[in-house]
Amino acid sequence: MNDKASSAPRPLTAGDRLYLIDGSGYIFRAYHALPALTRKSDGLPVGAVHGFCGMLIKLLRDASNGEKPTHLAVIFDHSAETFRNAIYPEYKAQRPEPPEDLIPQFGLIREAVRAFNVACVDQEGYEADDLIATYARQAREAGAEVHIISSDKDLMQLVRPGVTMLDTMKDKTIGEAEVLEKFGVPPEKVIDVQALAGDSVDNVPGIPGIGVKTGAQLITEYGDLETLLSRAGEIKQTKRREKLIEFADQARISRELVTLKDDVPVEEPVEDFAVREPDPGAVVGFLKAMEFTTLTRRVASDLEADAEAIEPVPVAVEGWEAPAADGGGAAAAAAGDGAATPGMRAAAAADAVRAVAIDPSAYETVTTLDRLDAWIAQAREHGVVAVDTETTSLLAMSADLVGISLALEPGRACYIPVGHRASDGFDFDGDGIAQLDRAEVVERLKPMMEDPSVLKVGQNFKYDWLIFIRQGICPAPVDDTMLISYALDSGRGGHGMDELSERHLGHKPIPFKEIAGSGRQQVTFDLVPVDKATAYAAEDADVTLRLWLALKPRLAAEGKTAVYETLERPMVAVLGEMERAGVQVDRNVLSRLSHDFAQGMARLEAEIHELAGESFNVGSPKQLGEILFGKMGLEGGRKTKTGAWGTGADVLETLAAQGHDLPLKVLEWRQLSKLKSTYTDALPGYIDGEERVHTSYSLAATSTGRLSSSEPNLQNIPVRTEAGRKIRTAFVAPRGAKLVSADYSQIELRVLAHMADIPELKQAFADGLDIHAMTASEIFSVPIEGMDPMVRRRAKAINFGIIYGISAFGLANQLSIPREEAADYIKRYFERFPGIRDYMEGTKAFCREHGYVETLFGRRCHFPNINVKHPSERAFNERAAINAPIQGTAADIIRRAMIRMADALEEAKLKARMLLQVHDELIFEAVDEEVDRTIETAVTIMERAAEPAMTLKVPLKVDARAAENWEEAH
Repeated sequence: MNDKASSAPRPLTAGDRLYLIDGSGYIFRAYHALPALTRKSDGLPVGAVHGFCGMLIKLLRDASNGEKPTHLAVIFDHSAETFRNAIYPEYKAQRPEPPEDLIPQFGLIREAVRAFNVACVDQEGYEADDLIATYARQAREAGAEVHIISSDKDLMQLVRPGVTMLDTMKDKTIGEAEVLEKFGVPPEKVIDVQALAGDSVDNVPGIPGIGVKTGAQLITEYGDLETLLSRAGEIKQTKRREKLIEFADQARISRELVTLKDDVPVEEPVEDFAVREPDPGAVVGFLKAMEFTTLTRRVASDLEADAEAIEPVPVAVEGWEAPAADGGGAAAAAAGDGAATPGMRAAAAADAVRAVAIDPSAYETVTTLDRLDAWIAQAREHGVVAVDTETTSLLAMSADLVGISLALEPGRACYIPVGHRASDGFDFDGDGIAQLDRAEVVERLKPMMEDPSVLKVGQNFKYDWLIFIRQGICPAPVDDTMLISYALDSGRGGHGMDELSERHLGHKPIPFKEIAGSGRQQVTFDLVPVDKATAYAAEDADVTLRLWLALKPRLAAEGKTAVYETLERPMVAVLGEMERAGVQVDRNVLSRLSHDFAQGMARLEAEIHELAGESFNVGSPKQLGEILFGKMGLEGGRKTKTGAWGTGADVLETLAAQGHDLPLKVLEWRQLSKLKSTYTDALPGYIDGEERVHTSYSLAATSTGRLSSSEPNLQNIPVRTEAGRKIRTAFVAPRGAKLVSADYSQIELRVLAHMADIPELKQAFADGLDIHAMTASEIFSVPIEGMDPMVRRRAKAINFGIIYGISAFGLANQLSIPREEAADYIKRYFERFPGIRDYMEGTKAFCREHGYVETLFGRRCHFPNINVKHPSERAFNERAAINAPIQGTAADIIRRAMIRMADALEEAKLKARMLLQVHDELIFEAVDEEVDRTIETAVTIMERAAEPAMTLKVPLKVDARAAENWEEAH
């Protein structure tokens, strides 16, 4: 930043470098890509300002290739109305209003540009892109280099020798080759392709049914738009020909709209953009006013200025009103001060919460009924109370209640001990321990906990809900801070209380091991002294309330209220009821299977030893490696960091595919061993006195909305092998009832057909065709009638593999075919269904720019590492980003079905209850005489679950069956 340019304007010449920053575009990118940031003193949102300043500093310091700009300007849009609205009034008419917490940052960013002594340019009647086009032309005519700081596709038409684009957020230069890769045509033909494809964001109409890929093919073939339109009658495809003829004028209008004017009568000459040294007082003063401590130090150092001696420069803020300085202002803003936007209120609420210190020594231990009654009365008066339970186990269906904590406002919390006992292990009645009787506490709490006018707030409240239910209390209504965080920040980190506390409150809660010990010395909570229990438990309630105050306003500010209210919050009670019900398991079946698996393992061990020519421990990877690669000398072995031979499943599968029997037998042995240890031997330990198993579902364990289960995990029971399917025969219905399995048929493929808008797939689903056979017929040109099952299997692997971004290598392994053949299959697939590749590429591009993708129902899945430089990590994130909207939408649909199911069953006067959810399948228990009506009700709810929020372009189909056990019903 120490390069100096003459203050006197001079014409640009060869050797000059003009940097034109797309200010309007960069503001939105900085806002969406970077974390939210507020000024600590008053909650002013400044995240986009901070990102913009950082970018500007980097440019002034060390622009690409070490070549610093000689001329620099930031170009902004003047207003929404431009000459294009006179051509086409609907142009950009459907663009949403900017986020409310971004509005005050527009003016601040302009002030930042001026503070850095950089030209800040806009002009009424023209867009920033037109000004950039004009200045770029003028500079090139003068012989200067032009670098446009933007990734906006609309500016790519300007790229040519001497004019490049620079995406500073990805550190990527966009030249002619990159434009050709994106549009399929060189820069000079981009506007013709855009005229055909249109732009839904800017409301450029284009020609219906023609996308960028098709447009590029047409322009490449016919040369330009006018030639294409004049020869449209030659097009062989009927629909395409008709559309080109019918919407020719619309395409011409679109071309006018997307063509950037490079002859704007600019009011500020390009020579005025010479880079000038910033005034330390102005730039450091501005940065200090924004409270950007790190940037202030960096700039002051570059300018060799004394930051301490420079006072903050007052900056007027438009579109925002600071909260009152007494601390009540933030609370008022959070509560709904009309002068503040939702974003401002959210930021102010978070700041207000962080301002109150957390002091565990200040919490009250409630040991009298009078004090308990006082807390309950105050909770009713407040209308919101944070609640947490302490128990003897993480398994809610078997845990004993030890204590309850409440919090009414930050720093004001209590703990009510009810189940502590002496540490010697004999004083089970808790003699000498100051605590209340559990039954009396439950009786007094019950009316408040069930009062609809009092909101109960918890962290992972499903657990506490089950604890209270077992005590005869049905808490309602409830809010769950874990689920609020999940709706807001899925993919940005974990949602456990300790992590959320450190992330949002800057506070590390008391670790459990600090009060209960660790390892073998760890005790259950009932043995923790009450004073330590109070500090720990009341802090949990206090932190939970603070998280609720900080996070709940963000739902409205970030448009995620509907996601939380319709897909997250109702699931607390839905899953709680399912876990409470459990599923009946037949011990005798498990015992028999365990015996069978043991015999199978023994048989396989004998065969393995015979093939190896000696006895060894089959379960020892080290010994197995020595046999395979040492003694037998098989090829393909590789050693791990420890020096032992690698014998993972991938290694054994490769060897087995090469025809070697021993690794194949080991794989079979490992499968039986896994089934035996994980299921047939372990499941009996989870069976309760009513012969039922109660799994625990996690609502926020995946980034896509899919549920996971644990203790025991019933979602990972293998179903692709006969041995794995046998495990499901142990899950049975009670006498006089049946298990009903209702399973969505190919729901993710149906969602893909809708989202990628693939005509062939949509029609196939509408006609009820075998989608895998249809795909095989399309790709391999074979008739569906009498199709070889292996051909269908390959198409099925591709169909499902595409959803997960499968590579040729992965498909080759899955089908045991050469990689070249697998690559050819994938190539043919995309050629036959080009819309799927367009969807995938479009999804990746969106995620790279915004850092997230969304499901059809608005669930946002963040991928903060989508732009990392490491190729394999970036590729992993890209595959996950492609899959997330599909898998997430499917997960949202089944959640919607689950939420409606209880009411539907009750309305139909059915006794059936929902027991399990396994990915796309719901399992019910229904009495014999109600099986048919239960199936009818479940299928109806599941097939219509997307409605009325979303009408899919393909029908959802549910297969349902009833039987004595889960395997027969599936």
